[in-house]
Amino acid sequence: MAADAQLVTGGDTIELQQQVARLQALLEASRQVHGTIREEAVLESVLRIVVRELEMAGAAFPGTGLIYGEMPDDPGGGASQTATNGVRDSHGSSEILTYSLADRDGKTMTELVVAAPGGRELTLSEADFLEGLVLQAAVALENARNHKRNVEFARMQQELDAARDIQRSLLPHTLPEIPGYSIAFRSDACYEVAGDYLDIVEQPDGSLLMAVADVAGKGLASAITSLSFRAAFRGIAATGMPLGELATRMNQHHWAEGEEVRRRYVTAIFMRLHPGLGELEVVNAGHNPGFLVAPGAPPRQFEASGTPLGMLQGMTYASENRTIPPGARLLFYTDGLTEVFKGDEEFGPERLLNEFSTCPLNNADGILDALWTAIQAFAEGGPQADDMTALALCRGEIPA
Repeated sequence: MAADAQLVTGGDTIELQQQVARLQALLEASRQVHGTIREEAVLESVLRIVVRELEMAGAAFPGTGLIYGEMPDDPGGGASQTATNGVRDSHGSSEILTYSLADRDGKTMTELVVAAPGGRELTLSEADFLEGLVLQAAVALENARNHKRNVEFARMQQELDAARDIQRSLLPHTLPEIPGYSIAFRSDACYEVAGDYLDIVEQPDGSLLMAVADVAGKGLASAITSLSFRAAFRGIAATGMPLGELATRMNQHHWAEGEEVRRRYVTAIFMRLHPGLGELEVVNAGHNPGFLVAPGAPPRQFEASGTPLGMLQGMTYASENRTIPPGARLLFYTDGLTEVFKGDEEFGPERLLNEFSTCPLNNADGILDALWTAIQAFAEGGPQADDMTALALCRGEIPA
């Protein structure tokens, strides 16, 4: 009886030692699997452990081209015909086992196919080891994929940040000083880069050529289109051609850029200010009408006079002329200023015109600051949903 008890105790000791050894082996295997952040290296490490440490006949990750050891033909219905260690053989008698590597949400990321040696069944110890290894491998694989995504995201973010800086650098660096006038602009992108465009070009005759435009859509594609628009506008502006002809040429240029660019049509409003005469010429190509607020007169809008640029071939555009009396103010903007919502209520052009016309400040910078404050207060902290760009121009009182 005592001898039997000693035998049982000895068997328990051996089994405990085997379990400890198995756990140590699994711990070492886990260390190897987690020792890299490259997806392919994780999978290669798993295959090497299965064949070398567990002494299976072979192992593979079907569809990845990764095979280690000797595998039967087409293991798991799609493994590559190439063995990473240069050995590949057919063993139809081998027992094939498939293990799924699932992510935290239970979605299968890949499958491990294992060929047992000699066609035998796995021992309990081998099966436990494989199951533990698969769990560790799944965690390591998901971490590797997340790391790769994070690296790609960081690289993309750096590129977008650089694109944003370049785009902002193409806005007017300095504003012209015009005696008797104040001029200011503001442009805030909804994302890293914007589809809005604003430019101010001084002309040889002393006039000031200005443009406020909005490329259809938002984000990178619209930003790229706005850069093409800028290059064309700057080139045509240098010719000094009449404003209506300039808009016609811009429309034809955008149309000629091809079908993909046409999908990003451009609404634009072009202005030429003759400061000494107090006259403003305007051409509107499907854009939001600008506002003119003058002393002793009701607020007025510059109505649209043509289709957006690039939408239809061969369009022509007519100009509208207005006198800018002393004390008058003008606002040209993109629809990001009006399409701001508080619940289902829109800020809208009427509210924008009211804020603009009743603003007690008489300088362009202060007026734009007041408008942005009013819009943000209306939105009550809601996210910006579109690019926001505006140009303000004020003519001061003529001294007595």
